Amino acid sequence: MEPIKISDFNSHKIPESEIIKRILSGEKELYEILLRRNNQKLFRVIRSYINDIAEIEDIMQNTYLKAFEKLYQFKHASSYTTWLIRIGINEVLARLKEKEKVIDLNRRPSEIKQNTILEIPDNNQLNPEKRIIINEAKQLLENAIDSLDIKYRTVYMLREIEGMKIKEISECLDVSISNVKVRLHRAKSMLKEKLYELTANKEDVFGFGFSKCDRITDTVMCKIL
Repeated sequence: MEPIKISDFNSHKIPESEIIKRILSGEKELYEILLRRNNQKLFRVIRSYINDIAEIEDIMQNTYLKAFEKLYQFKHASSYTTWLIRIGINEVLARLKEKEKVIDLNRRPSEIKQNTILEIPDNNQLNPEKRIIINEAKQLLENAIDSLDIKYRTVYMLREIEGMKIKEISECLDVSISNVKVRLHRAKSMLKEKLYELTANKEDVFGFGFSKCDRITDTVMCKIL
């Protein structure tokens, strides 16, 4: 078979089914491709439940290791991303239960203590004034998203920020498609229109790139290889 370069992990010419097949046949190093393709999505879905970066990364690591151990059980009925996210959600819910922090999804936002994490992008193309404006706008959006109930926040993060399809979100969260649509509509109605106008670069919100992505990838791969 033609060798796959890790640097080509974002190439759509490499089907995930082929990558998984070769991982299971012994090419464990190719698991890095699946990590890098899914780091952002997995981070954002776990971030919608908790906001402690160290704990999020720990849960991500456990999720990837568990997914690797159970990779032979993946039946391709849905995408690998969907399968991975469901493992991640189970991991974070188990963690919350252990800490006796299971949150009633019917509670109002005012009843849940919120903390904020701001990821500041390293963008040398912006002058200081523009950088401050964008960072402040992004912080406002992050604060607004954090104020939502978890059931709305998770759906909004996966659909509007990560761009996942409604059907995929339904499978990840194990709720009906209509339920996903209702939660998404309610989430949007709770966020002021002004925040959308101020945050043109939503793809940077709750970012998990550069050193963080490399750190998680390297840690998991060291345990696998």
